[in-house]
Amino acid sequence: MDISNVRALRCSLQNHSVSKDHRKRKTVRKYFARQASYTRGVIPARRKKPKKSPAPVHPFDAQHGTETGSLIPGDDLATGHHSDRHITAYHGTSPSLFEKLLTRWRDDFAKHPLEKTAFIDIGAGKGRAMLLAGEHPFRRIAGVELHPGLAARARENIDLWRATHEDAPAIALFEQDVLRMRIPAGPCLFFLFNPFGAYMMDMFLTRLRREFASRPGECDLLYVNDEQWPLMEEAHPQFKQLWRGRIHLSRADAAADRATIKHDADGIYVTTGYEDCSIYRLMKR
Repeated sequence: MDISNVRALRCSLQNHSVSKDHRKRKTVRKYFARQASYTRGVIPARRKKPKKSPAPVHPFDAQHGTETGSLIPGDDLATGHHSDRHITAYHGTSPSLFEKLLTRWRDDFAKHPLEKTAFIDIGAGKGRAMLLAGEHPFRRIAGVELHPGLAARARENIDLWRATHEDAPAIALFEQDVLRMRIPAGPCLFFLFNPFGAYMMDMFLTRLRREFASRPGECDLLYVNDEQWPLMEEAHPQFKQLWRGRIHLSRADAAADRATIKHDADGIYVTTGYEDCSIYRLMKR
């Protein structure tokens, strides 16, 4: 989180109540203040000019004829929406990571079969995670994306996918603010690839708590690159951490990530070949 975002968060917290619970507001403020202290003395990486060479094609896209690649920094995803400043970046989910994380949740923690569970991708981008979910028998699959260009590309990819996966579950992409999305009935599995910063994460988790407080069905989260896990523990303890660990990408996915970052964001991002991930469940009273 950069300093400008932290200052904006402080201003927002002065004008908007994050919760009616005073203790929670105090906890959230402490969290944001600590995030600001972590960023002191950090020098942003210099932006390099985009390369003119052809963009690398991810193996997933080469196999399915889709276009879900590239890495787009958050600064390049502005839409004019008031939530723009909380966007992180777009980067397609690695298939090997997705399968490992989903398998851990399904085998160790799922309370219902996939056929009774809705999969919702928060910050769906070009739709790769939704397509990966489409290889499994979820009851339904939905994604939410704010950026019009990414949403349009996701719809194109979904159409291409349907042409060769006639038995896949229904997949729908909604171009809207995540705080206004309609949440499917029944058990839900939310997928987040670090879609936004602390302020929006706090608002999103608050929305889930209110939504599921008065309705049946589990609310589970698969959280990739889980930067805001301290916020969840300190300000939203109702979300129980079922598991947290490091998931390594396959060699092919790691190589594809290196090529994408070198082409699109060399000097801005680096790849480690793994992601810190976590699984959460909203515990109801």
